[in-house]
Amino acid sequence: MSHSQFNSRRHFLMGLAGASVVASSPFRASGYQSPNDRPVFATIGLRNQGWAITSKSFKFANFAALADVDSKVLEENVGKVEKAQGKKPDAYKDYRKILDRKDIDAVMIATPDHWHTKICIEAMRAGKDVYCEKPLTLTINEGKLIEKVVKETGRVFQVGTMQRTEFNNQFLTAVALVKHGRIGKIKKVTCGIDAMEASPVIPEAPVPEGLDYDFWLGPAPKVPYRALAEMRKGYGGGVPLYSNGHYSFRNWHEYSGGKLTDWGAHHVDIANWAIGASQTGPSKVTPVSYKLPVEYKDGHPLVSDQYNAATNFEIHAAMPNDVLLVITSEGDNGILFEGTEGRFFVNRGKITGKPVEELKDKPLPDGAIEEIYGGKVSENHTENFTAAMKTRKQPISDVWTHNRMLEICHLSNIAMRLGRAVAWDAQKRVIVGDEQANSFLGRESRKGYETQA
Repeated sequence: MSHSQFNSRRHFLMGLAGASVVASSPFRASGYQSPNDRPVFATIGLRNQGWAITSKSFKFANFAALADVDSKVLEENVGKVEKAQGKKPDAYKDYRKILDRKDIDAVMIATPDHWHTKICIEAMRAGKDVYCEKPLTLTINEGKLIEKVVKETGRVFQVGTMQRTEFNNQFLTAVALVKHGRIGKIKKVTCGIDAMEASPVIPEAPVPEGLDYDFWLGPAPKVPYRALAEMRKGYGGGVPLYSNGHYSFRNWHEYSGGKLTDWGAHHVDIANWAIGASQTGPSKVTPVSYKLPVEYKDGHPLVSDQYNAATNFEIHAAMPNDVLLVITSEGDNGILFEGTEGRFFVNRGKITGKPVEELKDKPLPDGAIEEIYGGKVSENHTENFTAAMKTRKQPISDVWTHNRMLEICHLSNIAMRLGRAVAWDAQKRVIVGDEQANSFLGRESRKGYETQA
């Protein structure tokens, strides 16, 4: 698709929205003007996590519109939203039709990662607040662009790192234990984020019916659709088990960053928060051991028919105050904090260790969790987002702390792709003395899908 063809769709409904856009929405008569009003939302990208964040937001917002490039997914989710809220949302293939609407206050974005930055920036420029799934960006430079636009527009921006809010305060308790010195001086934090599977050779295949695959690719390079016949079961099911689309886009550097930016975006976030590194970063990232599923040259995979994100890895990041941050595919999924006076482990199912047991007799000070959270703790990440929309203050998972954390994950992938350690200037946010490595801080978008910051 050419640049002109893409832009021409801005004012053309993709055949899926039945109602015209009018100033007076059936979801809100006079705009989101009072703190007592329910904001009007739209979701862009509806598979899996897109439905998850939508469904848990009904108690806080009305959904006026949905967008997805797969007509079957779109139709299914329109029905589910109508059933849940009693009103049918409008349906669009082209997300920009949502951004054109003046009656929508905020968008929830759950597209594949390679689309996040473009949609986020266009949404903020269109006057929308944004809730975007993690990982927020595909590259480090994208994070800088989003920060720039958040600052310029004053929009409220929540990243979907919901471990900061949910899971029975277990992660907040972990942060509080560290900050209140319950394990002494922190020496080492280990984030277990699971291994990534390799794939067989994946042949070219017909594009699934109803999917606009070219639009799905968007800013990514134009390549043939690939898939094997075996279908995925369980979470993310209903799609080929092996493909270069859903659900497997996370296994390709063209669209995501493997486990480093998937689970890593959750656990490294909590680790970074706990050790007080949310405003800084590592001095060096070293790939101690790793396995790439295909051969690489100069940081780029030499084949295009197999997953290319690292399958196994142990990464060491040198953090401020002589803290060693380890990111590994081995062991239990979760975070192990080790200090001079103890250690404990936390994940979504448990928080264990002697410092945790000692809370029975020596609880944290009153208000310790609220102090970490910055006020009353929400039970739902969207609740925190909508509260921030009213106060016009940034929510708990803000852009700046998220990007500082995610830089560690991106640098880990760069180091593995190039097969060497990278030194990081956390103030200038550049790799030191390595021009080739610095070339991976950004990525050129396909013509017609550039991001205009």
